[in-house]
Amino acid sequence: MAMEIERKFLVTADDWRSADGVLYRQGYLNRDKSRTVRVRIAGDEAFLTIKGKTSGISRSEFEYAIPVSEAQDLLALCDGALVEKIRRKIPFAGLIWEVDEFLGANAGLVVVEVELASVDQVFDKPAWVGEEVSDDPRYFNASLSTYPFNAWHVKDEERMVERSGLVGVG
Repeated sequence: MAMEIERKFLVTADDWRSADGVLYRQGYLNRDKSRTVRVRIAGDEAFLTIKGKTSGISRSEFEYAIPVSEAQDLLALCDGALVEKIRRKIPFAGLIWEVDEFLGANAGLVVVEVELASVDQVFDKPAWVGEEVSDDPRYFNASLSTYPFNAWHVKDEERMVERSGLVGVG
């Protein structure tokens, strides 16, 4: 079984921007907590990916190359909005750091992921890597397709108004 071990962080500076990027467009045929089925077009390549339930920072992952034309047809069948981003791959200290700069309803969000060989692997981080968000489901791409980054503050403000008891006042 293929296993993905990945940690995700927020980005605190723009030092990564000089790297070339590739446009990614992806959608979800299934976003169940036990499994996700993703269709992704990355530049001139396309993939169908099945991921198992996340346990800590690891989960099973199976990825298959598919024709771009089929991926385009499958994207039309996806549930939720498509997630679009520019991905830049930055080598640092023997690892590849994948910086995702999100577009559309997720514009303004920039995260970086690093895949590891084991859950306890020790590694050095680039200076522009900030707070870890590996355990925060809001940052999962499947979540961003239904609860985009630009809606987060609106929901937070609505909750604060509800808690204050000012709903309907005025």
